Amino acid sequence: MELRDLRNFIAVVQSGSYTKAANQSFVSQPSLSKSIKRLEEEINIKLLERSTRYVRLTDAGRIVFDQAKKAVLALDEMPVLINDLKQMHTGSISIGIPPLVSTLFFPILARKFHESYPHVKLDLTERGAKLIWELVDNGEVNIGFVVLPANESLFDIQPFIEDEFVLFVHKEHRLAKYKVVSLEDLKDEQFITFSEEYSLHDLVIHACTKAGFIPTVAYKSSQWDLIVELVASRLGITLLPRSIYEKQKHSDIQMVELQEQLLWRLGIITKRDAYLSVAAKEFLSFT
Repeated sequence: MELRDLRNFIAVVQSGSYTKAANQSFVSQPSLSKSIKRLEEEINIKLLERSTRYVRLTDAGRIVFDQAKKAVLALDEMPVLINDLKQMHTGSISIGIPPLVSTLFFPILARKFHESYPHVKLDLTERGAKLIWELVDNGEVNIGFVVLPANESLFDIQPFIEDEFVLFVHKEHRLAKYKVVSLEDLKDEQFITFSEEYSLHDLVIHACTKAGFIPTVAYKSSQWDLIVELVASRLGITLLPRSIYEKQKHSDIQMVELQEQLLWRLGIITKRDAYLSVAAKEFLSFT
């Protein structure tokens, strides 16, 4: 079925005349007649009743006319929708974010992005960074915020934020009086950490192991604010990025610097060689 035949058919019906339709469409009347006949032959049913005074739709013609208008309108809208997408007026991006990123950085980022692109939808999936690698790899999300390093053979990586770990203790803890402590000073402490599915858990365990001891983990949680509350309840100590201390408001928590430099490096990953929408590319550029 040719698009031009549908357009000619619509023109004849709307104008009520082959002559008027031919003039409006800048085609000859014989060509217009052949176009309508070709459409009727393809569908194998009569679409128009024609006399010297009028052109009238048959029952089948009414169905074809209604559907043809929808089809032509959809096709005519396509360039407009594509142009809107290119101009970032519309779109959708699926993003995987760890809990810390969603608390510390993403609300500000999302607000500013929305101010620039109010009709672009952000679909958020909150998981531990380890799981986000899998979500990006299998295509469930377009973009993932993860703790670096990441597999460069699988992902395109864009650095995002770098922060350093500090010690969180109760203000009356024996270590609270120090400005700086070493990891070795923590070997006899009860640790409160993120759960194993979170990259921060591995970072802390590996740092302590490198310092010569395996930490005793008393509690694990997926929520940073619960970890802070447990420390405030004198149930243990924790190592967390400095930015969390600036976010939390607990008056019983004391921050102590670490002698060793332990970094929390965040990056944004996309699957290597995977298709990225215009909206997703713009979000990466925006960040």
